[in-house]
Amino acid sequence: MHGDISLTREEMGILDTKEMQRLRNVRQLGVAYLVYPGAQHARFEHSVGTAHLATKMVTAVNQVRDQQNDGRLDGYDDHGLRIIRLAALVHDSTHLPFGHNIEDQTGLLPRHDTPSRFEQMFSDSTELGRALRDTGAREDVMSILAPELVPESRRVPEFWGGLVSGTIDADMLDYLARDAMFTGLKLEYDPRIFNVFRVDRHSQQLFVDLGRQGYLKEAVLSEIIRCLEARYYFSERVYYHHAKIAAGSLVAKAVEIVLLENAVSFEELQSATDSGLFGLLERAEISDASRREQLDLYLSALSRRVLPKRAAVYPVYANKEIQQSLIDRFFGSGSAEHRRSIEGKMSEALEKVTGRKIPVMLYCPAGHMQLKQAKMLVHWPGAQGLAPLADYADEVPRLRDLEQSYTRGWKFYVHVLSNDPAELAAAHKVCADFFPEATNVLASPKATSAR
Repeated sequence: MHGDISLTREEMGILDTKEMQRLRNVRQLGVAYLVYPGAQHARFEHSVGTAHLATKMVTAVNQVRDQQNDGRLDGYDDHGLRIIRLAALVHDSTHLPFGHNIEDQTGLLPRHDTPSRFEQMFSDSTELGRALRDTGAREDVMSILAPELVPESRRVPEFWGGLVSGTIDADMLDYLARDAMFTGLKLEYDPRIFNVFRVDRHSQQLFVDLGRQGYLKEAVLSEIIRCLEARYYFSERVYYHHAKIAAGSLVAKAVEIVLLENAVSFEELQSATDSGLFGLLERAEISDASRREQLDLYLSALSRRVLPKRAAVYPVYANKEIQQSLIDRFFGSGSAEHRRSIEGKMSEALEKVTGRKIPVMLYCPAGHMQLKQAKMLVHWPGAQGLAPLADYADEVPRLRDLEQSYTRGWKFYVHVLSNDPAELAAAHKVCADFFPEATNVLASPKATSAR
């Protein structure tokens, strides 16, 4: 995709560790391959691509600084580029297989980007941690990916991290292009986006300069908005595609069972690949026969692509007043047992009507949805200092529309593992009984047989 990418001997040593090689078998888009069969690309090549694009951004920033000879602009030296590339290579090392589904839904594991996860991954107990230690750059890499772990006096400049863990950064620019290529979607950004970044010498922050001699550079603003639009459309068509969400709910529920039954440890999940995870789930020793049966049912459905159907969809635009309550009750800290209890009661209620035990799954792809990339710092013509692009949404109607569209994308789902119209209609009524305060925008299925 990017052509040949050169790596140093030091970087090859990092990539040769077993923790990094594991990423060859962890899909970038999780279960999206069940919707887009070509989405088989892995986090390993994305990591290499991120390092490559970070270098491209560094080169562009330095060229502008040197060409303009502006004392207000800063850039990157060779050491900075070395650290940034190492951080880019390992930024996804903590990802679990199907990690977003598992972390965001079960509420039983810390997110992949929390300091504790990086601290463990970069410790002397892992090959990757020891390899980073031997480079002498481990602390600098940690100060980019988990700055809380490094004393403030020893952290690298903030703008170094902006290229890897910022808003519009090398990470995002690589995965957008890569996801488009492997899903076959014709969504892209213009390569000129790499030339719009600057480093402010005074504040030591990465930003985009939208002004020139007092007027707005419309072309630069358009490139930024185009990139944000690409991110939004991927969210709509890939990341939160309803079939991907349904498949993700199966994975999340399967993992939730083994975690709550203490049949699989976090350490086993962290070292697993995609196929390795399914092996762990199949071999898990579950003492509760009904839980084992439920786990086998989920695994069988995944292997045959029998996806659960939507019995209810509660979007934020119809349920704004109770959105936070739904999140707190079913996906907040310590909510897993309560959620599992309600799912069981809903399944029992559905069985009384249909005569068949049908699994019910509550699912919420994200606690809240926001266009975080709009937080990128910009210099607006005539303004003093730097500010987030979102502060200028009133002056940029396209940005306001994007922000509103993104937040309106939040949904709370009730899935049932059935495709029978009569059973779906019954599930629709059960949802109304259990969530009387919520507005289900999904039309009630007609109770007619499709057979």
